Amino acid sequence: MKVLLIGGGGREHALAWKLAQSERVTQLWVAPGNGGIAGEFTRNGEPVECVAVGAEDLPALVMFAKEQKPDLTVVGPDNPLAMGIVDLFEEHGLRIWGPNQSAARFESSKVFSQDFMARHNIPTARSGTFDFPTAAKAFAAELDGKCAVKADGLALGKGVLLCQTIEESEAAIDSIMVDEQFGEAGSSVVIQEFLEGIEVSLHVLADGRSYILFPTSQDHKRALDGDKGLNTGGMGTYSPAPFLTEEELQAAAAAVVEPWLRGCESEGIDFRGMLYPGLMLTADGPKVLEFNARWGDPETQVYLMRLETDLVDLFEACIDRRLAEMDVSWKSEASVCVVMASGGYPGSYPKGVLIEGIEDADALEGVKVFHAGTQLADGEIVTSGGRVLGVTALGADLAAARDQAYAAVDKIKFEDAHVRRDIASKALRN
Repeated sequence: MKVLLIGGGGREHALAWKLAQSERVTQLWVAPGNGGIAGEFTRNGEPVECVAVGAEDLPALVMFAKEQKPDLTVVGPDNPLAMGIVDLFEEHGLRIWGPNQSAARFESSKVFSQDFMARHNIPTARSGTFDFPTAAKAFAAELDGKCAVKADGLALGKGVLLCQTIEESEAAIDSIMVDEQFGEAGSSVVIQEFLEGIEVSLHVLADGRSYILFPTSQDHKRALDGDKGLNTGGMGTYSPAPFLTEEELQAAAAAVVEPWLRGCESEGIDFRGMLYPGLMLTADGPKVLEFNARWGDPETQVYLMRLETDLVDLFEACIDRRLAEMDVSWKSEASVCVVMASGGYPGSYPKGVLIEGIEDADALEGVKVFHAGTQLADGEIVTSGGRVLGVTALGADLAAARDQAYAAVDKIKFEDAHVRRDIASKALRN
């Protein structure tokens, strides 16, 4: 079959890599792709083709799909989902995987998501939603300034400012609502009480009727070691995370996923795709920090290193509401992904910086280097984004996977590369 994948980041490189391994895939296009995706091949030896069409250029993507007639289109990033790419493709009779525009609101509007959780008794933090800074500041003051201030809309995973004092919360509200740090995404804000505990990522493949719960993982959002610095799109992750037993994981699903699914059914929301709840494990049990409506990045990288089931089979079962029939198998090994970022990220950073050593890193046993912000320039791989590479490794256990990932990181060089050196350290201490 022929497959079109939308997106060009680290998540999409991992998806392309896994889709290309399917015995069913004979041709794979990625729009727009990146410098690493362009080096992948399908099982029948066909090169994966990067197409010069942006992930948010919906008319051009539909035109390409109508001309090339892929049997399946897979959507990676959040923005095209929020823009309604699934609805548009289906209107043109094109088979596509991902939540439709209505279902994508769980990520595209934090206000909608927070209100939905309140309606369906899904455990979450005490919160309020606000359209005006004065009311927002008054609520933040009730929380003594210990809160998360979240832009309502999409902000590349960086629209959350964590505060510990009233002064910090007021500055965060002004930054989002007055200074418009995140543009229109910050016209409304959600303010959540600051939850204490351990944060984990859940991934739930849902078909509107049933769901498949993925193993646990843990992301590292802050830019610097020790969870300091600014929020980023994610500086590294690992799976499994040891903070939930299998019994506790199922209990978390019963408390969060099942009322969410019933709520979707009662409100007529047809969610077929990946739900990614961020959970805080508190003394009062798991609470939802936020919902995402797509694969996490870089969680996708560690999940797909461990997944044994054919990804195409999973996507098709999801579209056709057959997930209840599927058995999903995972490798017993652990996986760790370490993000190599451009100097200055998540602020401003240079582009076009030469990267060396990727082949040496890839040659290590159990290692796969996924490209996030790279491109080909005169036959060389250069940087083109803030998060540049997701250096990912499998290992017999978490310590082995972590050591192998950092061994691979140390073989890769580019000017001012920034890496957190404490990925998975919480789990290993545990």
